[in-house]
Amino acid sequence: MTFPTGSRFSPLLALAHDLADRSGAVIRPQFRKTIAVANKASADAFDPVTKADQGAERAISRLIRQRAPGHGIVGEEFGSERPDSPLQWIIDPIDGTRSFITGTPMWGTLIGLLHEGTPVLGMMDQPFTRERYWSAEKASYLREASGKPRKLRTRACPQLSDALMMTTSPDLFERGAEEDGFGRVKRAVRMTRYGGDCYAYCLLAAGFVDLVVEAGLKSYDVVALIPIVERAGGRITTWDGRPATAGGRIVASGDPALHARALKLLNR
Repeated sequence: MTFPTGSRFSPLLALAHDLADRSGAVIRPQFRKTIAVANKASADAFDPVTKADQGAERAISRLIRQRAPGHGIVGEEFGSERPDSPLQWIIDPIDGTRSFITGTPMWGTLIGLLHEGTPVLGMMDQPFTRERYWSAEKASYLREASGKPRKLRTRACPQLSDALMMTTSPDLFERGAEEDGFGRVKRAVRMTRYGGDCYAYCLLAAGFVDLVVEAGLKSYDVVALIPIVERAGGRITTWDGRPATAGGRIVASGDPALHARALKLLNR
């Protein structure tokens, strides 16, 4: 199967928009309401999940089965279907469940599409604020509540000393090499802000943030964000410069020169 472009890309993007509409209709009524929270992790850790996460992933998967029955699905909550398909939808129904359960609107639904392992389409939908970020074939876009899309572009910022950095939490970094690497970059940048999950990467694509450094991510945390960042002019890789598709230690930059300098500090 060849890389989906042109007339083959358009229906995939249309489906992604419909998936976001469908999941948003499930999530929106449950935000800032009393909702049960379960813990998916072991007794000494906390990995929250709600009926909003599960319901949204079910709604997304159901529509994919209806509209693209030959496509594969990889979801955070319910695992994979049709893993041999060359087209795989990678779904995180609520990226930032901790923000969701605390009433903080720094979360979003991630809908990514892989073609033979390469990210070809990404979408981040925030149904509460009614913001939607996505990648088209050659550019990335944001549609706000007004309904009018605008093209995104990262900003030039080659120097670490001028950079604004975000990360979801300092708790992402294990003691030792991860914590030390992040600390070196933190001391070098102008400012660091915590909290954001998927939002941080979209704000980078929009030119408001220069650097995102994280660790411990899964594929469903990052696949949708890769084409959004890259088609806005940014770079996103692992800390050792490899493709970010599988997750792990991730760094995203709006400026290629800044990316090179961040990688050097992270690996010193």
